[in-house]
Parts: sequence; structure tokens; C-alpha cells
Amino acid sequence: MNTKYLDLLAQKYDTEEKVVTEIINLKAILNLPKGTEHFVSDLHGEYQAFQHVLRNGSGRVKEKIRDIFSGVIFEKEIDELAALVYYPEEKLQIIKNDFNQDEDLNEWYKKTIKRMIKLISYASSKYTRSKLRKALPNQFAYIIEELLYKTEESGNKEQYYHEILEQIISLGQADKLITGLAYSTHQLVVDHLHVVGDIYDRGPKPDKIMEELINYHSVDVQWGNHDVLWIGAFAGSKVCLANILRICARYDNLDIIEDVYGINLRPLLNLAEKYYDDNPAFRPKTQADKKTSEEEIVQITKMHQAISMIQFKLESPIIKRRAFFNMEERLLLEKIDFNSNEITLNGEAYPLENTCFSTINPKQPDMLLEEEQQVIEKLLFSVQHSEKLARHMNFLMRKGSLYLRYNGNLLIHGCIPIDENGNMENMEIEGKKYAGRELLDRFEQFLRYSFAHPEVTDDLATDMVWYLWTGEYSSLFGKRAMTTFERYFIKDKVTHKEIKNHYYHLRENEETCEKILAEFDLDPEHGHIINGHTPVKEIEGENPIKANGKIIVIDGGFSKAYQSKTGIAGYTLLYNSYGMKLVAHKHFNSKNEVLHDGTDVLSVKRLVDKELERKKVLETNVGEELCQEINILRDLMEYRYMK
Repeated sequence: MNTKYLDLLAQKYDTEEKVVTEIINLKAILNLPKGTEHFVSDLHGEYQAFQHVLRNGSGRVKEKIRDIFSGVIFEKEIDELAALVYYPEEKLQIIKNDFNQDEDLNEWYKKTIKRMIKLISYASSKYTRSKLRKALPNQFAYIIEELLYKTEESGNKEQYYHEILEQIISLGQADKLITGLAYSTHQLVVDHLHVVGDIYDRGPKPDKIMEELINYHSVDVQWGNHDVLWIGAFAGSKVCLANILRICARYDNLDIIEDVYGINLRPLLNLAEKYYDDNPAFRPKTQADKKTSEEEIVQITKMHQAISMIQFKLESPIIKRRAFFNMEERLLLEKIDFNSNEITLNGEAYPLENTCFSTINPKQPDMLLEEEQQVIEKLLFSVQHSEKLARHMNFLMRKGSLYLRYNGNLLIHGCIPIDENGNMENMEIEGKKYAGRELLDRFEQFLRYSFAHPEVTDDLATDMVWYLWTGEYSSLFGKRAMTTFERYFIKDKVTHKEIKNHYYHLRENEETCEKILAEFDLDPEHGHIINGHTPVKEIEGENPIKANGKIIVIDGGFSKAYQSKTGIAGYTLLYNSYGMKLVAHKHFNSKNEVLHDGTDVLSVKRLVDKELERKKVLETNVGEELCQEINILRDLMEYRYMK
């Protein structure tokens, strides 16, 4: 018994009655139904689609509205109320513009506030009053509670309730109240959000997703390969930074770097203008909804080449000083015959095309020019001094991890490296072998150490962050090798193939999934693996629910680039006290369609797993924490009040 801690705790619970009350409260909470968990993955910077899924709770908001009002109000009114809850500020403006008389608008306000109070009451039915109060807008909490706990048994207070609504409207507070009720509904419908990786990549607005997550009431993140690339750049990895810039250039997304995060790209542009010309292999993949002039495209093309060559040069010394990475075959610059313009891979010579080797010294191909060294140093300085990027990366580190064990399930973005027999693959690091959970824990230790020491740029920890992006035994990459160089310069697509880890076909096997769950000390019979990273090709009949329900893959294509292959616009997962449901999403066109037409982007929900008995808080991670609190409070009772 830690008496010093109990003495401190006694300052908060300074009477026996306070301790008893808290124990009773916590014990009662354990018997409430568990809150709804919402799982999303592979957002890839697609802010508008993500925002909509977040606000409609993957259909939970409209479900609640239907539960209360179906058969009571028209379908059009249900759609209108749902849109109001999703986007209160914008929908209010549209609705108000349709009214010519204040009296009519005021009646609409009264009717709508009453409906939203009913919705709040229904959505909060499995929570304590204390938790509900915390979800309400502070300035209206007292008023909303009065309306929520209105009783109909007698008419004694009817005028009282009527006057509350009248005063809210006459004092011009109706819009603020409705907006506050809408955001409270979001919070009550979904108790906790899991982001199973890849906030960043090719999409245009990852920064807005980050702001949304920072302000979200309860969230965790399982890092994806692209997220770790950004963390690595901020932690001091020049090669991670070069990869980020190359990807942004490739997808005409450099605005994120320069305009959003304030990183000066002028040094890179000057270098690019000096050494590179237009090149079809490096022309950016332009975005349909973005106008980029021909002059800008040529500039981006040149920058794309400049940063790609810096990246390829930076990779070589890491591979050479970390022999245990087993990546010698990726020393590609040394395999080039600059006279014949060919490269030899696995004993076979391939011609190179669209080359841009003007900064390469054939005798020392991985040596950076002094100008290139200066450019990458300036870029790294700028990255590490971006206040907004620092805020976002610190949030990712605070809320993130490589994997998460939560309520009996394993959440992981990529894979668990396994061999052809389904056994955990070993990776030797500094003379010690790691596999399975121990390997992922070691990876995370390196990542956290590198982030804590951003001034050190070429140590083992920083190199390991890059390995997470591209290494054979990385749980985030999960392939034999990354063939970026080959895709740029070699026409023969045989060289482009990236061989996946055995995990990606063995995860169809129930026994393999049970073995992985056991490796992470989870119940193989009742647990699930919740996975992202690989788009599910539903258009070709692929099922996101695999291994008899043991694994659920929720990357269905938030990214527009994948939607032609997947046939949908992403999967999300809901897990409430009754069980798990998978939700497929149709392509999200625009917020305006939701606001004006009431359209939504959900398709059929699929039952993954049904609880035989309704799951309680007691059986969750939160319940475990509450039990620990109860035990400590019992110790306090014994120590201070039962002597």
C-alpha cells in the first residue's frame, strides 16, 4: 500500500462519505452498457469524406433519429434533421433563408429544439448524468438539463418550459443552442474513435483531419506507414523528409508543405531549375478539382526529380551502415552502368528511361552535391521549426501507437510479419532477435526515442524509423522491397512487383489469426484483428470480413485514387454493446448534396459479430481502469477511515 499516494488522494476525498459515494458511483457505472466505438482507417488526407463519416457516426445519427421519429414525421423531415445535426451552421443558414416571417421561423425553432432535446435524451440513455453534462455546451448546460428532465405528470411547470424556449429565441440564442445540441449529439452517439492509420498521404487536407482529431472528445491512432514517415521527418530523418516531399510532388500536393506548414521550398526549386528539365516520368498526377498551370506543372516536375535523386542518395549510407536491415540489393545507384544506361537487377540487365542523373557522380553515385546537402539541411530545419507541424506531430505521438489492444481486439494498420507457416518472423537488431509483439514494441521504442531526440539525425533510432517505412520486417510496410526506383526508370513491369508478407494471404486462415491474437495476450476465441492498409477490392468480390470473422479489414478506399479499384469509398466499423457492424460507404461527392438533398453515403451494414449478452462497461478497457480506481478507493477507506 502506497501511503504517500493515499495521503494525496485523501486531500480530494477528505471525508468517508465522499469515498463511499465515489465507490458507489463507479461500481454502478461498471454495469452500464459499453459505449459505441467507431473505427476508421486510411483517410489519406480526404478531409470532406472523413468529416462526413465522423459527423454522421457511420449512420448511427440517422439510426437514432429514425428510432425516435420514424412514422411520426415525414422522411424528408428526417433527412433535414439529420443534415442539421451533421452540419448545423450551414444547414441553419439554408433553412433560415427559406422563411419570410419571423413568426414561422420561431415556430420552426421551437419544434426543432424539442426534437433535438428528444434526440439528446435518447442518445444519452446509457450514460450517467455526469457524462451527459460534460457533453453539453457549457453556456446552455443548465437550460438543456431543465428541458431534458421535463416531466409531463402535471402542468405545474408547463409555462416555465414554454418561457425557456421563448427567451432562447427572443434573445437570439436559438442558433447557438441548436449548434451546441448537434455537436453534443455527435459526442453521445460515438463514445470513442479509433483511427487505424494513414491520416497522411496523397489527399489534399491531412492538416484539417488532424485539427478535427485534436478537437475530438475521445480518440486514439494506430500509426500508418505514411504517418510514421511524417513523424520521422519531424524527428530528424532526412530520408523520411525526402520521401514526403517526393510523394507530395508526385500528387501535386506541395501546397501542404509550403502553404499549410510554412516550409520554404524555394531552395529546392532553385536546385531543380538548375539541374533538371521536363520529364514525363515525373509529371505530377494532377487533381481533378484543382487548377494547376502548365508552368507550375513543369516546376513541380523538376522539383520531383530533384528530391527523388536526393532520396535515392540518402538511402544508400543507411543501408551500408545497417547490415542487419538486409537491404544490400536496394543499393540501386551502384548497379547502374552509366555508359550503357542500364541497371543490373538479380543478374539481368534492364534499360533505363526518363533518367535524371545530372547530379550523380558515377564513381560515387550516392554522394550528395554540396548544393543538395544544403537544400535538405534547410528543409529539415524548416520542418522542425514549423509550429503547426509540431502541434500535429506531438498529437500523433501522444495519441498514437504501432498497435493497440482495446476491448479484446487488436488494432493494427499494416501486418504482423509472419513466415509461410504462420509463425512470427524474427528480425535481428544489434545481435538480438525479436518477433511478433516484442518486435513491434522494439520498433515503437526506436520511434519514440528518435522523436524525443530530433537533434540527432543519423543514429540507429532515426534509421529504424525509415526502416518502418520500407523494411522487409516492418509491420507497416509488409513487403519484400519498395520498388520506387524501378517504377520511375524501368519499363519492364516485372521489376515493379512488390512481394507481400505471408500475412496478407494467411490472414484468411482462422488459425493464423487466433495465433496472432494469442501472441498479443488476447482471447483467440472472442477477439478480432482490425486492420487497414490494403484496399479491399469489393468490386471484384473481395470480402473485408475474413477468417470466419476473426479479422476485419476497413480500408475500402477513402482515397479517391483507390475507388476505381475498390468500387466503394471506404469501410468503417461500429462496435457497441450489441456487437460489431461493418459499414461500406459510397463515393462522397460534396457537403452541398447532404445539405440540399439530404443524401447520405452509406450502404448495407454487415453484422460481424453479435454479443450473446449485452456487453457492459465492466468488460472493457475503461472498466478495467475503473476497477483499479475502486480498489485504490477501498485502500483509502481502510487506511484513513476504518482504523
